[in-house]
Amino acid sequence: MEYTTGAPSWRIVLRRALGGLRPRVRDQKQRGWSIGVPLIALAAGLLFTTSATTAGGTALRDDRRPQVTQLITDKRERLQGREARAAQLRTQRDQDAARLAQVDAPVREALRRADGGQQAAGFTDLRGPGLTVVLNDSPRRVGDGSPNNPKNDDLVVHQGDVQAVVNALWAGGAEAMSIMDVRVISTSAVRCVGNTLLLHGRPFSPPFKITAIGEPTAMHRALESAEGVQQFRDAVADFGLGYSETTERNVTVRAYEGSSDLRSVRAAQ
Repeated sequence: MEYTTGAPSWRIVLRRALGGLRPRVRDQKQRGWSIGVPLIALAAGLLFTTSATTAGGTALRDDRRPQVTQLITDKRERLQGREARAAQLRTQRDQDAARLAQVDAPVREALRRADGGQQAAGFTDLRGPGLTVVLNDSPRRVGDGSPNNPKNDDLVVHQGDVQAVVNALWAGGAEAMSIMDVRVISTSAVRCVGNTLLLHGRPFSPPFKITAIGEPTAMHRALESAEGVQQFRDAVADFGLGYSETTERNVTVRAYEGSSDLRSVRAAQ
């Protein structure tokens, strides 16, 4: 700690450096290291003192991962609280609208038209036969001697893989769909950051479960013929990624419970 406590360390270092630079009468053949050692000591003292001043009593290489983890936890809890509050407000809005519809004919007609589109928009539960597809990262690791010398990108589920399955299920006649038990609606967007899936602002980790209600055989055939799904299946064989299909006799896809606000809209032609 002598070199990090301030001025006294500098006086010691300077005294030793100057002493080493003075010519010695007894030994005229000075070696190079006799001059280099004091200079190294001087540089070390400068480095230690600068580090101590910069740190200000804290660790220069402090591990920030616990802080990031806590930040993510706090944000998730805040989001859950806001979602619960939003659900309460929607319930109150529906109750107020129902009371108003009893005495106001235009409001009653508007509610009737809105109720007619609830199922198609994904705001009601739907139950029936269907298909569940699960995609998962590979348990292998880069450099562990696995065959085919995989890279990091070869061992994780990507955004395009999830989108390929979703699009194939829609093409196969899916009537309703959920990803990680979150209802997919017209404004849903599948995004991945690393191996984390983001859906309506909520992060999900693999394995990724996709459930669709519809005729299972038709959806299975659509998956078989989808190029993106076949490419993922090839990666399953090459790199050990996870892929499974489960036929559902009677499965429930829950209603969408998030915000339905639109930033822009265009009428269909």
